[in-house]
Amino acid sequence: MEIPFSRWHDAIPLRRSRRRYDSIPLEPAQLNQLQTVCGGFRPYTEARAEMVSESPDRVLRGIAGSYGKVKGAPSLIAFIGDIDDPYVNEKIGYTGEGIVLEATAMGLGTCWVGGSMFFRREVAESAVSAGEKERVFAVTPVGHTAKVSSLGERAQTGFGMFHRRKPLAEMVSGLGEKEWPNWIKAALEAARLAPSAVNRQPWRFNVEPDSITVSVDSPLLDFGVSKRLDCGIAMLHIEVAALDSGVKGRWELLEAPRVARFTV
Repeated sequence: MEIPFSRWHDAIPLRRSRRRYDSIPLEPAQLNQLQTVCGGFRPYTEARAEMVSESPDRVLRGIAGSYGKVKGAPSLIAFIGDIDDPYVNEKIGYTGEGIVLEATAMGLGTCWVGGSMFFRREVAESAVSAGEKERVFAVTPVGHTAKVSSLGERAQTGFGMFHRRKPLAEMVSGLGEKEWPNWIKAALEAARLAPSAVNRQPWRFNVEPDSITVSVDSPLLDFGVSKRLDCGIAMLHIEVAALDSGVKGRWELLEAPRVARFTV
């Protein structure tokens, strides 16, 4: 499927990591729409998204702490990739974020959950019939979010704190800001709003007149989630914003510590 770039670009500033849901099942039309996008948005053959048939409570470990405990989610989506692909993490991030942005555009809540500390990978893989060389890298609950009303609940869920962002000046090198074309300004601002594990924001951007190169800040693996997966999420945000600015480009996947270069 083609990227619905205006719809997803509008969803980027609206997306929040939500951990409280009202337990009301999704309507059949909503489930059908999500399943259609899971099947249709597959830019890489090595990465895919699938609705999970098991109860979200069986898949999610329910660990609280600063990450926040997920409660009441009526549905779950798994992000599955080929373990033999050296670029699988960035492909998972790019693909999965498309599903997340579509859910956001539908008025639903989501929350990227990765790492074996936070979900039962073996349960998720059984529920989606993962292949011999496939692995569930992350999942997201999806549903109608509960109202966050009290200060106590806000503190417990980390509501808002995981959306604070570093200034672009700390993340960008290369071409000076005054020389950025409009599409680069829009793309970097969209990338800045991308979600990442515990909001670590590991991406770095090198800007040239016709390209943006995404790299990771360090090779360390935090919380059992690859930083390259986070960068894959930022990659989709970059492309969505560029397309909505009237600019088309292509991604070239790169060796570490670089992740990918988007060239128009």
